[in-house]
Amino acid sequence: MSVADKPFVRTSILVAEPPPPGERGAVAWIRRNLLATPKDVILTILALALIAWAVPHLVNWLFIQAVWSGPDRTFCATTIQGGIQPDGWSGACWAFISAKYDQFIFGRYPLDERWRPAIVGILFILLLVPMLIPSAPRKGLNAILLFAVLPVIAFWLLHGGFGLEVVDTPLWGGLMVTLVLSFVGIAVSLPCGILLALGRRSKMPVIRMLCVTFIEVIRGVPLITVLFMASVMLPLFLPTGWNVDKLLRALIGVSIFTSAYMAEVIRGGLQAIPKGQFEGADSLGLGYWQKTRLIIMPQAIKLVIPSIVNTFIGTFKDTSLVTIIGMFDLLGIVKLNFSDANWASAVTPITGLIFAGFIFWLFCFGMSRYSGFMERHLDTGHKR
Repeated sequence: MSVADKPFVRTSILVAEPPPPGERGAVAWIRRNLLATPKDVILTILALALIAWAVPHLVNWLFIQAVWSGPDRTFCATTIQGGIQPDGWSGACWAFISAKYDQFIFGRYPLDERWRPAIVGILFILLLVPMLIPSAPRKGLNAILLFAVLPVIAFWLLHGGFGLEVVDTPLWGGLMVTLVLSFVGIAVSLPCGILLALGRRSKMPVIRMLCVTFIEVIRGVPLITVLFMASVMLPLFLPTGWNVDKLLRALIGVSIFTSAYMAEVIRGGLQAIPKGQFEGADSLGLGYWQKTRLIIMPQAIKLVIPSIVNTFIGTFKDTSLVTIIGMFDLLGIVKLNFSDANWASAVTPITGLIFAGFIFWLFCFGMSRYSGFMERHLDTGHKR
């Protein structure tokens, strides 16, 4: 056999060639996503026309013609040319946001004591960031500090005592209350939702009935009703002379409501686990809690990460409902300042609502992006 007749065996893998020039780059993306069909072309043209019409008006109102500084409402009725418009309408009144910014963040918290919520916010960020980074070490210690130690320190700093001036919770408000309510609601709802979901799937009839009753009753009423019950009816069950702080009532109401929804999210994840996973865990001789903690629950939570984050986002936004029981979160404190005669103008309300909406969107968008990051990080290659 000659050398030319011998079979050839490749010893290295061919280097992958790049896609054709027409299938990559911005032009290919536009052709594939915006101009693929005649319907896509028409919709793209209409969308571009709408953007071309709306964006200049929005930019003009939000930035160019906006009022950025001023001591009172008279500046918010003045255009950049210096003339008063007939209807008193001008650009956005960012001077109102600037003047009330501290109140939007801290509510009516005393000026001399606002260093305390600032410290709590810094501690929260320092503990939350490593908790969200998958590669950060000492997750157990981090979780204990974030969910057990920080709430105690935060309560001591925010409320006072032990040498600090006492600041009653009716003076709390703004973004601070929004973050407190949402953090406690999220931190409490996840473990409670897991326990409720496990209880609903329990083989013990009493536990299953109690969990089903709790979930269905709470999910069957709006959050406003739960907050009213926590604010009005809860004190009726306490001994004479006892009183529960209004903020604590709101925390209980939000946590209970969110836990019921979280339980159904977790239950959906548990039902999506193949039966073979349960049988495999049983074959290893694992007990119920070992099987749940080590095998079942990690898979269930990974499957429902989008739904969990969706519930967290809903909780963050629903905190604005505490206004009906006399508390002022970010949206509530913004709306409360609309009644300030010094800033009463045609553009003040919409500017305040845009500011509050942007803050809510910023936090919700951050949670959504982190959810996508965790899905990619935990992806094992299975298509669902």
